Amino acid sequence: MTMTPTATTHLLPPDPTAPATNVPWTDLLAAATDDCLAALLKNADQDWSRPAHALDWTCRQTLDHLALGLMGYTGLLIARPDDRYITLFASLDPQAPVPDCLDGLRIAASLLTSTVRDTTAEARAWHPWGHSDATGFAAMGITELAVHTYDITRALGLPWTPPDSLSTAALARLFPDAPSGHAPSDTLLWCTGRIPLPGLPRRADWQWDGTVR
Repeated sequence: MTMTPTATTHLLPPDPTAPATNVPWTDLLAAATDDCLAALLKNADQDWSRPAHALDWTCRQTLDHLALGLMGYTGLLIARPDDRYITLFASLDPQAPVPDCLDGLRIAASLLTSTVRDTTAEARAWHPWGHSDATGFAAMGITELAVHTYDITRALGLPWTPPDSLSTAALARLFPDAPSGHAPSDTLLWCTGRIPLPGLPRRADWQWDGTVR
């Protein structure tokens, strides 16, 4: 695969905020999509009207939020506003069966992956948690997929946690102050207010830092 100096699919490192792997961010995002969708499909026939774990949304509403978020990140990278969200969003058909909605989620994730691949390293776009570059939005997509898949699968009774390789990538890019000494998946879930860690209570408020460092 031929790489150019401005391509955001550059292998990692040398970026010091990147995970300690040689995997492009686009491949990490694609892997997150495949892993999360596989987990969600296992419970596609259950009652998705029940509340997602520790959220005010149902599992079905959480899925819609996830698709909206991925499409929103795609739009931000394309439009590159300085001070606002984009005005175009996409939501899932509320009458569609869950497997069809998961197809929609894969489309949203694929569009984000393609946009990250095609965005130059110098490009920046607004986000309320820090103006970011394409790798930052890839990490945001990975985080959204990971934590909301956790929320849904936990509510539906499936024992699933984010893979450590994906958690490591997200933590390195978005959570520079994450505590050390814990499994990467547990650390990501703690950083996003899902679980406590030994000696660290569950966070009531949290946000990532998408700023390019």
